[in-house]
Amino acid sequence: MTKITKCLFPVAGYGTRFLPATKAIPKEMLPILTKPLIQYGVEEAMSAGMTTMAMVTSKYKQAIKNHFEPHADIEASIKGSAKESLLDEVNHASKQCNFTYIEQDQMLGLGHAIYTGKPLISNEPFAVILPDDLCTNSGDSVLKQMTTLYEQYPDSCIVAIEEVPMTEVDKYGVIDGELLEGSNNAYQVHSMVEKPSPEQAPTNLAIIGRYILTPEIFDVLENTSPDKNGEIQITDALMTLAQKDKVIAYKFEGTRYDCGSVKGFIEATNVFAKQQGIV
Repeated sequence: MTKITKCLFPVAGYGTRFLPATKAIPKEMLPILTKPLIQYGVEEAMSAGMTTMAMVTSKYKQAIKNHFEPHADIEASIKGSAKESLLDEVNHASKQCNFTYIEQDQMLGLGHAIYTGKPLISNEPFAVILPDDLCTNSGDSVLKQMTTLYEQYPDSCIVAIEEVPMTEVDKYGVIDGELLEGSNNAYQVHSMVEKPSPEQAPTNLAIIGRYILTPEIFDVLENTSPDKNGEIQITDALMTLAQKDKVIAYKFEGTRYDCGSVKGFIEATNVFAKQQGIV
């Protein structure tokens, strides 16, 4: 089995739900307390043993690259002070990981973004993190849990899922499947529906922003037709593989905050502030 060492971050989007803040600042650089969302994502990938962080970005997202590069002036100004340790986490990530970048010229769906990252991944399995989905738990990270499951099913793609209210299924890709034998949290996926109405949804098991994908996904994406909005959806590509019993959905342990919405962003900020005794 090939060990997963690369994590893809599709971070080229405009973040329009956070305008005007995201007019000049990438939404992935918005902080929960003092740490930007993209750094939480990188640290989760590192916790799962990944050392290459592949960023599908845009010409407007230079701040992400800058964040993971040394800043000699700031480091010199805080050297020897109580603030010196504040950069330890990001500097550790920068030293331990290889950061690669490729620009996505057009925003044509998550499937298109992942396909754009193909030159950074090559012919090997890889993870995908959407930094908008901030996941926390007291044990193994969500991605670590998923890589452990992948070791049992190395020919399958794995998607993270959680139960959502039926009134909210139209915001997600939703799976239908059956529990794998001997498991209470992993499903063999039979079908997937992108943003169904509550009446059309087969379940309330929604896909969130964590994936483990086999290199086969690139061939499938290349032959996946755009949807009615002209976008290539990863859900459609995964549906092709699900028909070959090559997709597993994993109901992860932990809490996910939808930081792509203002409500979820505020919720995460409040929870983290309470955990750190700030409020």
